[in-house]
This record gives sequence, structure tokens and C-alpha cells, in this order.
Amino acid sequence: MKKITLLACACALFLAPVVNAQEVQYVEDPAQGYIFNRMQDNWFIQAEGGVGVLMSYKDAQMKLGKRIMAPKANLFIGKWFSPLLGVRIGGHFEQMKGATNTPNAIGFRTDMGDQMKDDAGQGIFGQKFNRIGVTGDVLFNVTNWLCGYKPGRFYNAVVYAGASTSWNFYNDKADGTGSWKYKGANNGKEGSHDRNFALQAGLLNSFALGKHVDLLLDLRFDMIQEHIDGWGRKTWNEYPSAMLGLAYKFGKTEWNAPVVPICPQYVDQTPELDALRAKLAQANAKIKDLENQLNDCLKKLKKCQDEPKGGNTIINQEGPLATVYFPRGKSYITPVQMEVVNAVSEVMNNENDNYKLTGWADNWTGNDAINIKLRHDRVNGVKKALEDKGIDGGRLDTETNNENHPHAINLQAAPLGRCVTIERK
Repeated sequence: MKKITLLACACALFLAPVVNAQEVQYVEDPAQGYIFNRMQDNWFIQAEGGVGVLMSYKDAQMKLGKRIMAPKANLFIGKWFSPLLGVRIGGHFEQMKGATNTPNAIGFRTDMGDQMKDDAGQGIFGQKFNRIGVTGDVLFNVTNWLCGYKPGRFYNAVVYAGASTSWNFYNDKADGTGSWKYKGANNGKEGSHDRNFALQAGLLNSFALGKHVDLLLDLRFDMIQEHIDGWGRKTWNEYPSAMLGLAYKFGKTEWNAPVVPICPQYVDQTPELDALRAKLAQANAKIKDLENQLNDCLKKLKKCQDEPKGGNTIINQEGPLATVYFPRGKSYITPVQMEVVNAVSEVMNNENDNYKLTGWADNWTGNDAINIKLRHDRVNGVKKALEDKGIDGGRLDTETNNENHPHAINLQAAPLGRCVTIERK
């Protein structure tokens, strides 16, 4: 039993560092992709404003500075479905300024001649109208694709492509004195220029100002379709633009990778185990040596008790049958000491002797009042325990001794005096 206990303690002492070093760790692994967030996460709203340049038929005849001052604005709401892919949808406003040589063109104006490179006598006139509509884009984060997703990155480059439809509003008088209306040009086909479509693509530069706010630089290129320069001129018209804006991100903004176990690299523990086996062998040798010493002592004790010495027989003065020990300041019998009481009761049941029970309390601690009570309570408690085991109380005499037990020679040995001794009378 001692060997098993020693082995268990040794294993706990020497193997614990080895086991801890081999623990499996769980970490996020971006190589496994990223987990989709909840539907309510990763939403955003964007507001942009800037200028654009219409490049339709004859627009080169207009001064560039006048064309580039045409304002535009966008308002989007969108969502990222992964660190790479997202969508946005919203509304846009665009003012178009250009040049045309036909009165059938949408937004034909005669009051813009000073903005032309050629004078009005050459047949070049102004063109001005507003487009209001809805647009949608698919977004792709190029930075996360090339460099890997990184929460809190300052700059992200996002490319996008999409489509839009717009309704055109323009002045119903060529001299600009009329009102802005939504209808077709005066070419015999009412409503022929009231709506057109566009395809767009661009680069959205996003700069993080905080966890939820980004600064945006949107460089965009549109291809606008349908009769901008008059009936019969159904062409695609280029429209580059640049805008600044802000984005606000709602809910959770980061992405989490799947958690995977990382198994520790195998390490050969043979040297450590060999050292442990050597220590265990040393411990077993010491245990064996102690067992031999104990057996020698028992043999010598028996020889001293049974054999004569110097021509005289040694009187075998019998000591107490048993001693029941108590905790400091306590009079209850602990479970371990109760086993002593049980063993004594077995002996008493097989004998006819009477016995003397003496209650002790060490005088190194406490005071007289406490110690006198402890002596009486202890000796009476042991007597009652023996009676409960079937021992006749008439065979048990009790007394107390107010002196220290002979073995309680100092404060360090005081626990030997907190007891009840049981002797044959």
C-alpha cells in the first residue's frame, strides 16, 4: 500500500509538467474560411457626394471646367455577407451638363453658349438635365482577397459593378426660363427621353476612422444608355465621376474563423521517464531498508522482554492497554481513534479483567477550568463508547490526572498528553 501511494505521488509530481506540455490547444484557423455572421450583422449605410463629367456626343465642344462642375450624390444601404462579398442598393442624383447640335436632345438649352468652345453660330448648344434613380452594386473586397482578412485594417480597396435606372428631369423651355419637368423632348414622341439605363463599375477606397465609421473615396465610371443626344442617336455615353463620403457600419463588424484543435508536436519523453524510474527505484530501496530496520528493532525488543540479562529476569512491566488521543481543546472521539476503541472492546469482551480509564489534558495550553472539564469529558466519553460496545460499566473505573502525561515533556510534545489511557487493574 505504501509503495502504491509513493508511486502515485511520484507520477503526479514528475508527469504533470509533461502532460501539461502536451495539452491540445483550440485556435481560430483562417485557412478554413470564415463563419457567416447573423443576418442582422455587417450592415452599413453610405452617403457620397462629388462631381461627374458627361462624355456624350458633341460634349467635347463644351469647356471641360463647365462640365466637371456638374454635381452628383448617392445614398446606399448594404450588407457584407463575407469578408470578400457584399451588396449595396440605393438612390442617386446626377446633374448632367454637356453639348449637343440638335434641338431634339434631352435638356436642350440655348442659354449656355458662353460655355462652348465654339459660338452658337456653329450650331453647338448647351445641354443640361437631372437624373434621379435607383442603383445597385455587387462589392468585392480586393484587399482581403490579396492580403487576407484583418480586423481593424485602416485601408480596404473594394471594386464593384452594377446597374441603375434613372428618370430625367429638365427645363421645358430652351432658354432655361421654364420649369423642371419629367417628360420627353419636343420631337413628336412624348416621353421618349424620360428614362434611361446605365451600367457602372468603380473602385471604392475605404479608410477606417473608427470601428463603425469609414471615410470613402469612390472613383466611378458609368455607361449611360438611350437617346441623350436626340431621337435616333441611341448610343452608350461615358460618365466618369469622383465622390467623397462616409459609411456607418451597424452591429458586428468583424468575422470569426472556425475554431480547430492544434495537436502538440510529439516529443520523446524517454529521458524523463528513465529519470523517473531511477528515482522510483531509489525510493523502493529506502523503503526496503526501513522495513529491515523496523524488523531488527522488533526482534531486539522481543529479545529484551523474553531473555534474561546479567543473571536476572527482566520484569515485563506492562504499559497501558491502549491510549485514545484527542484534538486540542476537544473531547469528541475522532473516527481514527474510534477504531482504537473498537479494538479495545474486542479485547475486553474476551477477558474478565477490570480496567482503569484515566483522563488527561496537557497543561501547556488552556487554563485549569478548561483542562479539568476536558479530562472529565474525555474519560466519560471513552467509557460510554465502550459501554455502547457491550462492555459492563462496572468493569470500568474512571479517574482524571491533573498532571501532565509523562510523555508530554514540553510544548512540542503536548499532543501526547491530550488522551485517555486504558489499563488493566
